[in-house]
Formats: sequence, structure tokens, C-alpha cells
Amino acid sequence: MTIIETFSAFAQQPGPGARSSEVIHHAKRAVIDWYAALLPGAVVAPCTLLERACADDLDRGDARLALGRPATARTAALINGTAAHTVEVDDIYKHAIYHPGAPTIAAALAAAQQRQASGAAFLHAVMIGYEISTRIGAALGRTHYRYWHNTGTVGTFGAAAAAATLFKLDAARFAHALATSGTFAAGLQQAFRMDSMSKPLHSGRAAEAGLLSALAAEAGVTGSLDVIDGEAGLGRAMSDGPDWQAAAATLGRDFHITQITFKNHACCGHTFAAIDGAQALQRAHGFAAEDIAAVRIGTYRPALDVAGNPNPRTAAEARFSVQFAVASALIHGSVRLAAFSPERLADPAIRALMARIELSVDGQLDAAFPGQRAARVTVRLRDGRELTHLQPNRKGDPEEPLSDADLDDKFVELVAPVLGQARTRALLQRLWSLDSAASLP
Repeated sequence: MTIIETFSAFAQQPGPGARSSEVIHHAKRAVIDWYAALLPGAVVAPCTLLERACADDLDRGDARLALGRPATARTAALINGTAAHTVEVDDIYKHAIYHPGAPTIAAALAAAQQRQASGAAFLHAVMIGYEISTRIGAALGRTHYRYWHNTGTVGTFGAAAAAATLFKLDAARFAHALATSGTFAAGLQQAFRMDSMSKPLHSGRAAEAGLLSALAAEAGVTGSLDVIDGEAGLGRAMSDGPDWQAAAATLGRDFHITQITFKNHACCGHTFAAIDGAQALQRAHGFAAEDIAAVRIGTYRPALDVAGNPNPRTAAEARFSVQFAVASALIHGSVRLAAFSPERLADPAIRALMARIELSVDGQLDAAFPGQRAARVTVRLRDGRELTHLQPNRKGDPEEPLSDADLDDKFVELVAPVLGQARTRALLQRLWSLDSAASLP
């Protein structure tokens, strides 16, 4: 049996735990967080530009964009999947170095709207997409992340699995949906090593490709069932010896959707441990930014590779700059959407502090990646004191989770500027009640 067939069998019979109150609650948390990322991303580029590019597929169809505009299911998946990854506040499954929500939920929503599915069916499909795709991402591991963007590659499987679940595909066709999605897997790291709009498109394209794979399988299109674990399959092409059987060993018992990281800052997750560590020192010792002579941050290698930009000039670049994020947090107290305004990007105080921040690889912390995202922060003050803090996890990780109330606050903060307070709170209430809803928002 190929790993795709194993995943397909799980999707048909995921076990009693799949419908437990705990799993359903965590699926709702994932959906609420996805909407919190979706709405602010929907009203800025590249999504506003994609609406122009995809005009022929808009104002018709059974699915909807974030603000309600009708669209074909595939185009809704593409644009909503892009929107949910645009402002860098979407969820993470850290062991897979992957943002599962943006592609998986975008495809699930488009499929559910097209088929007029219930809220419970939608949540179940989201869970199936998370369980399958996070395991593929975790098996591909750190070597995959060297060149590939997991949200683009692994996200196709999450999207395909969620859509195939909503289409009620049998085991054979479900497997072919996954097989076809495997050959669509794409997304290069280089796309976000400079200022560009490509990164969120990885998520949108994964959502669209996964949905297309499920539609194709429903129509009878077949794929190569060993596209993941075959001799020339995804595992060998994009990684270094994944253990696929180990990846599937806990299916139906250990639900990854209950172990998701929800972001507490509006930037790349690789900056978070450094932000949290610097803020912990500032809270404990009460120093101001102008009291700082130097900051040394030791962390894991990918944080430097992906988010070590020492001189960002645009919002897109600044979201991938540990130096900017830490300086902004120490001066302004947070790193939310306002941190990336033109005024903040040009703030001379931030720029001056950035010049005093030094990054390096900490061998111990690097060895713990990706399962642990840690940073060792040392602040040397002008009065001669040297203060050090080890931040072992990020606020929002499963070890230090955002509460439901925290998630509500995040949702309102991000969505209210787009929808207004009344509509935002009404939507939030509907999302918390999805498991009993006959239809979707």
C-alpha cells in the first residue's frame, strides 16, 4: 500500500476521535484564525490585482471571495488562499514548517460553498486536510525547506484532501485526488528572498491546485498513486529519505489540528522567539530602547536564512527581518499590522536600533529546529549591565498557546478595520457556532 492509499483509507474512516469535541473545537479555532488572516489580506495587493487578472471567473459561480463577491470555486480558492497568507498572520504547524490554514481552508470553503455543505461537514474536511498535509510536511522535513516553500508544496495535499472530503469521494478517487495534487506541488524559497508578491500566491495556487485535483478525480482522472513515495516521487525529488510509514503511524490517534501555532505577531514566524525574548527582558528590567547599547540574538539557521534581512525597505521585506521586528517591538511595544506602515519603515529610532542588533546561529537551538523555535537574546545596556534570556518557545505555540479569548481579540483587531465592529462580532459568533450551522458564512 502506498502512503497515498494509507491517507485515503484514513480519510474514509478517521476514527471516533475525529469527531470529538476537542478536535471540533480546534478546527473552529483554525477557521477563526484563517478568517482573521483572510480579511485584511483581501483588500490589498496581490489580491486586489488578482481580482483584475481573474475577472472572467468573477461575478459568477457558486463560491465567494472574502467580501462576498461571487466566483467560480477554483478562482475563489486561488484568491482567498492568497489573501489568507498575505499579511503573515496565518497559522503554523511547526514540525512541518508549514502554514496549513491558508491553502487548506481556502479550498475547503470554496468546495463547501459550491456543494452547499453544512458547517460540520466543512470543519470535518478542514481537519482531514490538516491531518494529511501536516504529516507529509513533517516527513519531508528540514531538507525540503532548504529550497522549497512548504505552504506551496505541502499545501496542495491539504487542499486536495479537504475538497475530496467535501465531494464525498470514495477511497479510490480520494487517492487519485492526492496523487494528482502531488504533481502540482510547487513553491520556491527564492520567491521571498527579495521584495515580491509571490509568496502568498504559493498558498493560493496550492488551494486552487488541490481543489482542481479533487474535481478531476471526481470526474475520473487518475494519478500516480506512488507519486509521493515512489522511486522518482516527491519524497526523493524534494527531500532526503522521508520515513512515510512513521509519518502515518499516529493517524486517527494524534490529531495535529490540536497542536497548531497561532501567530501573535504580524510577520514571519522565524522572528517570533527573538521578539518574545526581547520583550521578556524589557518587561523584567524596565529599560527603554535608548538605554540599549547592543542586542545579540542567537537562534536557528533558517531564521537567519529566511528572516535575516538587515536593511528592509518595503513592508514585504520588513516582515522577514528579525532586526526590524525586534527593534519595532522594543520601541513601539508590538509588531502588528501598523508596524509595517511607511512611517514605521522610515522611523529613525527603529533604524538606529536595528544597526545595534547582531544575529548568529546558536548550535543548540539550531539542532532543536523545527520542533522547537527558540532564541537566546542578550541585551547590553549603556550602564554596563548585560541581560540574557532564553526564549524556548513562541507565544502562540502549543506550549504557550493563545487562548480562545486571545484568538477573539486577534480576530477583532484584524477584521474590524475591514468589516466594522458590528459585522466583525457577528461573523465571529457565527464561526464559533459552525458545528451546528446548516450553511457557511
